[in-house]
Amino acid sequence: MTTDSEAASPLDVELPFDLRPRAAKAVRDIQLQQFIGAATIGKDRGRRAAFADTFGDRYDSLRTLAGSIKQHTLDHLDRYLEEFIDNAIAAGVHVHYAVDADAANAICLEIAHRNGCRLCVKSKSMVTEETRLVPALEAAGIETIETDLGEFIIQLDHDAPSHIVTPMIHKDRTSVGRAFTRELGVPYTDDPARLAEIAREHLRGKYRAADLGISGANFLIARTGSIVLCTNEGNGRFCTSAPRIHIAFAGIEKLIPAMDHLPVLLKVLARSSTAQPLTCYTHIITGPRRPDEHDGPEQLHLILLDNGRTDLLREPTRELLRCIRCGACLNACPVYRKIGGHSYGSVYSGPIGAAITPHLLGPANYPDLPHASSLCGACFEACPVKIDLPRQLIQLRKLMVEQRISGSWERAAFRLWAWSLRRAWTYRTASSIQRIALRLLAALDGTPGRGDPYSSRGWLSRGPGMLSRWTRERDFPTPTRRCFRAWWRDHRGGPA
Repeated sequence: MTTDSEAASPLDVELPFDLRPRAAKAVRDIQLQQFIGAATIGKDRGRRAAFADTFGDRYDSLRTLAGSIKQHTLDHLDRYLEEFIDNAIAAGVHVHYAVDADAANAICLEIAHRNGCRLCVKSKSMVTEETRLVPALEAAGIETIETDLGEFIIQLDHDAPSHIVTPMIHKDRTSVGRAFTRELGVPYTDDPARLAEIAREHLRGKYRAADLGISGANFLIARTGSIVLCTNEGNGRFCTSAPRIHIAFAGIEKLIPAMDHLPVLLKVLARSSTAQPLTCYTHIITGPRRPDEHDGPEQLHLILLDNGRTDLLREPTRELLRCIRCGACLNACPVYRKIGGHSYGSVYSGPIGAAITPHLLGPANYPDLPHASSLCGACFEACPVKIDLPRQLIQLRKLMVEQRISGSWERAAFRLWAWSLRRAWTYRTASSIQRIALRLLAALDGTPGRGDPYSSRGWLSRGPGMLSRWTRERDFPTPTRRCFRAWWRDHRGGPA
């Protein structure tokens, strides 16, 4: 946990990023393992129960429908973008297009300076994490307060979110109490109700004084030009209604065609994220405050962000843009459960982060992420819009080989392995060499087994080469004295 005010964010990484040191540190952190393991397993079980209770065996059909809505929109994104922009402008929204993160931040700063904004209240947004908006605002002299409770705590600790939905999944209430005492000057407490009350009292005055509100967007409705914001704490409504200027950030993939499609996606979003039928607050914003309305912003600006998304629209990777940022794949992933979000070294962690980060920031900059998966398929089963993440990770691995990003020794080893598997005699020869070598190493290791000639001859506790990564954590069972083919000949009387 980072508490030093001068410490760098966990997302400040040197490229190319090496995942292994952070992952090794995370798996040795017993407290982190307990926090993340309990939270993700509970959330994953809750998701399963929420869908089963309501939809039963129709769950897969619902996922198919939600995925098809997103896929159809992406297949015709140019048309829906044009429709959305026309309708949003007609509703009084100032629409801006940003090609990358720097351009998005620059647009936001220009709007803030033009309107003399000095205090910003901000709701949770992964896109603004992607653009690193808060540091840009603070560097420009605009005080910026994260108002989502988890993000507020992360900001006090000068930390970074480690989960798409639950940003402080790696912390407990004692660390929150220490942060509040250190940064807000209140007496220490670890009572959750009192901690929430302290945050509420602190933020209430900020809402009243803020002249700039910033939010993300869960969905954009093309037919009405509306922005949809889903929250559980109500802070999003304060950020978008109380300040006189509201700026929303959204990736271009957030579009859906019409309001008729929204209920389907709201149902899968809430159940996948937090096992709720719906989030507590679903805020549909269509334009700024009208003359006969008592609250709402004087100006509403929407910044549509590309930042590599147009490249992802290529047919092989287009499905990645279906993602509705529910976090279900993180909760289901055995790798994320062990190494946590900060190990990925990017805004997006877990299986979806491993799949999109190399595309957005370059596979050579994140060569480990496509391999940060067991390819067990749990992420695909959990995804409410049916993104085939295992297939996407395999495609990324293939791309890395084609671009010669993977190491030369690794490529050579796999070429040799592939060659040995193409012919029966080379397969038998390689198997015999492997069996003899592993049994010899086990004997030298001093852990030989006993028993009949077909039983295991022991365990290897210090494996060579790549096998050392396995034996660093567990022993490796050595092969039997005789191979299966020999056993088959002895017991079945026929060729193997």
